[in-house]
Amino acid sequence: MERAGQVELVFSGGTARTGNHVNLSAVRTEGEHLWVAGDETATIERLVLDSPSAPTRADGERSFVLADVVDLPGPPHEEADIEGIARSAGWLWAIGSHSLARKQAKPQHSIEKAVKRLAKLKRQANRYVIARLAVEIGTDGRPEPVRVTADGRHSALVGGPGSENLADLLRDDEHLAPFLAIPSKDNGLDVEGLAAHGDSLYVGLRGPVLRGWAVVLEVLPEPDPADPTRLALGAWGDGARYRKHFLNLGGLGVRDLCPDGADLLVLAGPSMALSGPVRVYRWHGALAGRTGRLVRGEEITLETDLPHGDGVDHAEGIALLEPGDGPGAQLLVVYDSPSPARRPTPHSGRAGQLH
Repeated sequence: MERAGQVELVFSGGTARTGNHVNLSAVRTEGEHLWVAGDETATIERLVLDSPSAPTRADGERSFVLADVVDLPGPPHEEADIEGIARSAGWLWAIGSHSLARKQAKPQHSIEKAVKRLAKLKRQANRYVIARLAVEIGTDGRPEPVRVTADGRHSALVGGPGSENLADLLRDDEHLAPFLAIPSKDNGLDVEGLAAHGDSLYVGLRGPVLRGWAVVLEVLPEPDPADPTRLALGAWGDGARYRKHFLNLGGLGVRDLCPDGADLLVLAGPSMALSGPVRVYRWHGALAGRTGRLVRGEEITLETDLPHGDGVDHAEGIALLEPGDGPGAQLLVVYDSPSPARRPTPHSGRAGQLH
């Protein structure tokens, strides 16, 4: 893949005021529509591309508050740390990081205050959700998530108030359980990628990375027969409620997942608070079940290395644009902490394009 240009993402309203447009962590395309989310709020934004296959600009932002569509386990405006978006049939999926956060020591802090902050951990309930949002065409003629659609489909949550979440399911896991009490940027549990295919969701973990192996979980959300606003994590015929795939990404963790035919494109980066390397891999046959538990060798190949800055331009999300007249679809990349070069105006940022 080679760089093919940039797309200016123009934000307005609350997203620009909160600064969440410079903390983008997830992206998915739907024709001319671009769904994005940041990790500092509990909202999903919809932009409109000026071209579905070769865009240069996306604007017309509309912001959707998760708490308006589903009942979150935490306060309505507490951040959900959304790290992945997927689109499948009539649903828009979103997933929180499922991670603990450690307070940061900042340059202006005294030594005593900095040391105390490094001992403080924060758990926010809204981070531990998987949301399946029911989408229908709104009065503006564009897709929007709603609580209940006209045909009776309900938005619903895994990890709603008082119910089991994905982290709960991993409490006894032989590989992942020890990392549940470790903050995300310390190689603890940290969800940062999502893809939907059929009945399955593929959940990519930035951390932990286990002796160089990254982890992708496969789960089966299913409706709760007693409550249409809740989802439970179902089981396959063998009784397993999740599957683990271990990927050889050269010691990197998963930053995002993007379906491409029967394959998954995997955005990979450091699990810790480091800048680069950042790469895109192709997991061949992932969605066709053609690989085993260990994904290595010819089953996963390097597509490209992405440029990165020192403390800036952190690639966090990837999405395929519609195929155009060229040899194949272009890949869109969105960034957290964009550098000044990616900030043409205070209320916009530039995503990258690869082909």
